[in-house]
Amino acid sequence: MLVRMHDTTGSFGGPTIRKVGDVTTTALATSPLKAADRCDSCGAQAYIRVVLNEGELLFCGHHGRRHEAKLRPIAVEWHDETDRLQPQSTPVTD
Repeated sequence: MLVRMHDTTGSFGGPTIRKVGDVTTTALATSPLKAADRCDSCGAQAYIRVVLNEGELLFCGHHGRRHEAKLRPIAVEWHDETDRLQPQSTPVTD
């Protein structure tokens, strides 16, 4: 399986390939996604990281949901930060 990755320089210039080793996979999977992390499908900000044996994929919320049914069964880890897209309620003070 070929795993397409975002450009590690932070600019979206097409997919590149990056292998993730066992130790690195753990470190990457637990780190929060950054604004520079881009969706491998469209280049939008990534909110979902899918760690596979062969590497990782980054997706925006839309594309993550679109590919979820096929990728979840083979994913080593599914890291979802789409809850950050919901507006945070602020308490009303008088």
